[in-house]
Amino acid sequence: MAQRLALQRLLSLAPRGLHPQDPLALRASLAPHGRAFSTSAGCRSTFNVQDGSDFQDRVVNNPKPVVVDFHAQWCGPCKILGPRLEKMVAKQQGKVLMAKVDIDDHTDLAIEYEVSAVPTVLAMKNGDVVDKFVGIKDEDQLEAFLKKLIGA
Repeated sequence: MAQRLALQRLLSLAPRGLHPQDPLALRASLAPHGRAFSTSAGCRSTFNVQDGSDFQDRVVNNPKPVVVDFHAQWCGPCKILGPRLEKMVAKQQGKVLMAKVDIDDHTDLAIEYEVSAVPTVLAMKNGDVVDKFVGIKDEDQLEAFLKKLIGA
């Protein structure tokens, strides 16, 4: 029930009449009213992967541990897990980064990392997958996952 209410609240923020796949139209429509927000622009620890080369540079070659969130726009559990995971990564104060990969935009990466369901979250260190989980987790489970990754 709480998940349904959170999703309804999130959907009520989007202006009517816009195509949901058009983020530029959404951003432009919100900006003049001062209602624009971003979950990753102000938080340097979370970023959206742009392409395979970007993934290689910012995830595989990164000296810091990286959590990779494979998600999809149509995935209900992804919409719950994503913000929860971002919050937990932000609490680590830069010790770990979070890369978000939309499987519909980056099918090649999903295939390469054997993602067969979403959400799938990988823990990567020095370019290697060291841990992973599939499905939704609560904050305590996410904190344990992150602490194991950073070695705390």
